[in-house]
Amino acid sequence: MTIWTSGDVTLYRGDCLDVMAEMEENSVDTIITDPPYNLSKYSTGNIKFDWRSDINNDLAEWDADFDPADLKDEFLRILKPTGNLFAFCSYNLIGRWHEIYDPIFDTFQFFVWHKTNPVPKFRKAGFLNSCEMLVCMWNRGHTWNFGKQSEMHNFYEGPICMGSERLRKPKHPTQKPVALLKHLIRIASNEGDVVLDPFMGVGSTGVACVQTGRRFIGIEIDPQYFAIAKRRIEEAQLQIPMDIS
Repeated sequence: MTIWTSGDVTLYRGDCLDVMAEMEENSVDTIITDPPYNLSKYSTGNIKFDWRSDINNDLAEWDADFDPADLKDEFLRILKPTGNLFAFCSYNLIGRWHEIYDPIFDTFQFFVWHKTNPVPKFRKAGFLNSCEMLVCMWNRGHTWNFGKQSEMHNFYEGPICMGSERLRKPKHPTQKPVALLKHLIRIASNEGDVVLDPFMGVGSTGVACVQTGRRFIGIEIDPQYFAIAKRRIEEAQLQIPMDIS
């Protein structure tokens, strides 16, 4: 296991179940994460075109054999009673998440991210994959920051990662935009709170935490993803103005 700490950020390279087992009880304010979707078995490989770059449809090998139940005991142990749990989820697993977590939490809801620039379907053989879901869980008395009713929609509209935000080396097939994560973090936590992402990937949740004044714990098993997450978070920290008072 590798541990890297800088300011309010601690990153672990290792298996999230092993790392969470060493964490203190009731030590996390919010969990926001993007675990595997179990969609790799449906992957048909990249779609090739003569006149444009390939469309990425080749999911990573790790996106398989995941059961949300495996996380239940550690999530419940380390999450504070006032905490929130948000997890990105595909259509094929939302029923499993509900089966395991709805009896445990007072509230189980879903949240939709509408992608304004989804991957195109040039052959027009089905709907665009323009919506992605999160499952959201909490108990009475949880942290919730809303100013008015119009801010309370379980819906966010914004683009997938493009331009300079989209990483090329290494490319992560499910990289999430920092703007979306900042939206969720501001709703579900307070400044100074501890946010955990046990499937950190390339560190977008960590970048969002740095930019919103939250403490961050990230866990990632892949060494390439861990390295780029560390670099992105360091860059985000350098962009935060120093308090010279």
